[in-house]
Amino acid sequence: MQDEMLIVEDLLLTLMDDRSGAIAGEGTLYYTLGGAVLSELALRGNVTVAEGDTGLTGLKVHAVSGRSVTDPLLQAAYRKTAERTQGVQTLLVEIGGELRGTVLDRLVERGMVSRERKRRLGLFHTTSLSVANTRHRAEVLREVRAALVDGRTPGDRTAVLIGLISASGSLPSLHRTIPWSGKVYERAKEFEKGSWGADAVNTAVMRTLMAITAGSTVAATTAAD
Repeated sequence: MQDEMLIVEDLLLTLMDDRSGAIAGEGTLYYTLGGAVLSELALRGNVTVAEGDTGLTGLKVHAVSGRSVTDPLLQAAYRKTAERTQGVQTLLVEIGGELRGTVLDRLVERGMVSRERKRRLGLFHTTSLSVANTRHRAEVLREVRAALVDGRTPGDRTAVLIGLISASGSLPSLHRTIPWSGKVYERAKEFEKGSWGADAVNTAVMRTLMAITAGSTVAATTAAD
């Protein structure tokens, strides 16, 4: 286990409600987690994109050789980018699809999250999650709040984290710590648009939500007929 927290770990911890353990944006979480890992690789110089270098699935992500990737989670993602050049939308799914369980396992190992198996009605097993290290989560959120509410300039990692939270559509869920307002929304959008990883996540999330809405409309129309 690496000592340094990854952006994807801080992201999932931030999206987890410290009271209920529910994770905001569950339906499209794999996009957000995939975007976090790609953004981390970009910050470390392991992958790169070029403006205008796009295909049917968005900006093409290129692996950069000669730079070591020591974290196992990042290694797995880097290998996917190195196998062949792909569009970012494809990589969000390929990388993010299995990340939820992997990242939760890491957070449990770090003592950041508690996971408890319970039996309901004597028959069904359920798993409950809760934030175990509320101090670390609070520290991360303080940095996010300082950037969004107080207007401070954040570090690169916090800037990416804010962009991803905004792109996932989950920022309103943090209202107890970061009061929701038009100013906060606009500020977060600036960070989102400044990160190609976060921008790709927003595109994927919005496409999914539109598809769900369209499907619901069709279903309602059919039922009415």
